[in-house]
Amino acid sequence: MLSRADFVRQSLETHLFFARIMKEHAFFLEVAFTPRDEKFKQRADMLRMEFDDFLEHVISLSDGVINNEVLKSGEIVTKYTLAAEKATEFYTGVKLATELTKAEEELCGNRGSISPNLERKVFALNRRGLKIIDEIIRFKNNILNDVLECKMFTLNYPLLIEHIMREAKLYFSLIKRLQYKEVINVRKDAFEQEAFWNRIMAEHSKFIRGLLDPTEEELIETAHNFGKEFDMLTCEAREAMEMATPSYRDVTRESFDATMSLRDFKATATEGLLECKIKSIIVPLLGDHVLREANQYLNLLRIFEKC
Repeated sequence: MLSRADFVRQSLETHLFFARIMKEHAFFLEVAFTPRDEKFKQRADMLRMEFDDFLEHVISLSDGVINNEVLKSGEIVTKYTLAAEKATEFYTGVKLATELTKAEEELCGNRGSISPNLERKVFALNRRGLKIIDEIIRFKNNILNDVLECKMFTLNYPLLIEHIMREAKLYFSLIKRLQYKEVINVRKDAFEQEAFWNRIMAEHSKFIRGLLDPTEEELIETAHNFGKEFDMLTCEAREAMEMATPSYRDVTRESFDATMSLRDFKATATEGLLECKIKSIIVPLLGDHVLREANQYLNLLRIFEKC
């Protein structure tokens, strides 16, 4: 059973990463609908604002509580996040909650013990979180079904919609486990997590490849190669998970090295988008979004390597 301190910190750290990811998912869905699907657009906008409000609550409970390593990891915000939000606001006309980014930039790390009162507040926060995560999972599922049945057209790839639904389901699962104060066996879960995130990294690479202008041949080739590499790493992690081989650290080290390279590529791409040096149909916030996910995965891999 998780200690009070671990329950509170792990819950808040999970929300700080994933709640921002979810609100951006809602935004990416919102701006990709056609005028015919105005009701879906409005629902996506409402979900985005629900996660804004939820994230504001998370931030208010997190100052002086979460681990410094998480704050420094670049998984909550990066040096590009605020600029990416402002540029994306300009391109889309959708007002984004940049004040939350500024508040997250000012968060301080763990400064003391966790009170029973904070534990109760976090338990209630998790319960609220499960409700709105379930709502966005259902929304994404409805969209995907309509797209696959040719009842809807959206500018998002069907695979992207499935991709963001998988991430939401992972978020829901993690918070549900935390609510039961379940101690996660890192060694046991490592290969499963690596298979999940290697697949996510592969799909990021493929999305980037498909959203670049056809003239960006060098970037397209780089993204394509990353996609192939992470497809292979996904298979390796699945094989290790099924066979329980002793090559645990080898698989993790390969994933770490590849993710470091992909993270650097994403950072360079985000800079290029902000400086208008890359021709694409990628909004800067999407570049920063996938960069944060790479940073979060790197943080996980560092934990796996210590086990």
